[in-house]
Amino acid sequence: MNSIDSFASLTELIGLVTKRTADHPKLARMFRSGLENTLNTTIQRQPDGTTFVITGDIPAMWLRDSTAQIRPFLIPARTDGRLAELIEGLVHRQMKYILLDPYANAFNDGPTGRGHQQDRTLMNPWLWERKYEIDSLCYPLQLAYLLWKNTGRTSQFDATFRSAARAIIDTWTTEQHHETKSGYTFERFDCPPTDTLTREGKGSEVAPTGMTWSGFRPSDDACRYGYLIPANMFAVVVLGYLADISREILMDSALEAEAAALAAEIRDGIEKHGVINHPVYGKMYVYESDGRGNHHLMDDANVPSLLSIPYLGYTKVDDPVYLNTRKFVLSRDNPYYFDGQAAQGVGSPHTPNRYIWHIALAMQGLTAQNPDEKLRLLLLMAATDAGTGMMHEGFCADDASQYTRPWFSWANMMFCELVMDCCGIRVRTE
Repeated sequence: MNSIDSFASLTELIGLVTKRTADHPKLARMFRSGLENTLNTTIQRQPDGTTFVITGDIPAMWLRDSTAQIRPFLIPARTDGRLAELIEGLVHRQMKYILLDPYANAFNDGPTGRGHQQDRTLMNPWLWERKYEIDSLCYPLQLAYLLWKNTGRTSQFDATFRSAARAIIDTWTTEQHHETKSGYTFERFDCPPTDTLTREGKGSEVAPTGMTWSGFRPSDDACRYGYLIPANMFAVVVLGYLADISREILMDSALEAEAAALAAEIRDGIEKHGVINHPVYGKMYVYESDGRGNHHLMDDANVPSLLSIPYLGYTKVDDPVYLNTRKFVLSRDNPYYFDGQAAQGVGSPHTPNRYIWHIALAMQGLTAQNPDEKLRLLLLMAATDAGTGMMHEGFCADDASQYTRPWFSWANMMFCELVMDCCGIRVRTE
């Protein structure tokens, strides 16, 4: 059990947030609760010195969720070696998992055989689930880089990191040619259509574009079309991080060149196949494409999303194409934007109709240019906690007391990150 009060850096951070949110005392209480819940109930230090982070009410570790859950701790880790070690321990475990299987999205804490072992794919006892998602490989690279930039620590860039980075590049390069070079398939039976891939597990047909293919979205729902645009954007950003790491830390010019070249190919594919001229919104990004002329216009609450593009680092918040895309996302033309009596915001096909996600509200705030808009969204999140003092996955747009997942650490930590953002406290990204 980790105690908030045993970390002077966290006590100091909570005190600063309490002072800067004095007009809204509930925010500081929820901020502390979010940090405490994640620290006490999801972060598990292992005997080998690595860190295992469960997502909350599911006893498995997602590469994506675990990174997002621990991200706010990067700020106090600047002066707190114990927190920095916890984060580094997570990076080491993530890299080991990637080497176990770069196509898996969620893992057990050992070879326990728990999870979706009946899926028709190359399962093994370490894997909770093997839904291939680009973002599962992006997030660990991002965390390793941000740990360096926020603390100066470089011991995470060891031989295992180098091997995992190579596996990521190889996987993304293979999936640039999914139809001809990939051996990945995934089928689940007796399940909703969004939980499995069509064409005997291969997914809908795609043509080469320079982008890299994804079977599933960060919601763990199947992609309609295999080129998930925000996930490819995230890949471009973290490949840039990897190029920097290779040049400045690893002294590996070959890896630097490969990362930069792959990033350029994916970016070119995004700009050629992921942009349309919308009759209402003008030039904007689509959510998915197949390289064969088909596009899917929507956005999902889970990150990476179109709403999160500047948060990911692909564009600036005032980029014209992003602003057009944002207007679409926050409109009724996005089939997963809901406007109700309790709130307005982005939801997901992963949850019931007209359920808004706290993660999406946080992202809307984190990418807003107006400080008043940031605060409005933060207060809306606090007002839709259903009296629990915690965030949830999705809640009904008309009645926040109807919600999914009472214990969902990713949402709690997104709330904490928006609180810090409103207080002028931000993770360093360069």
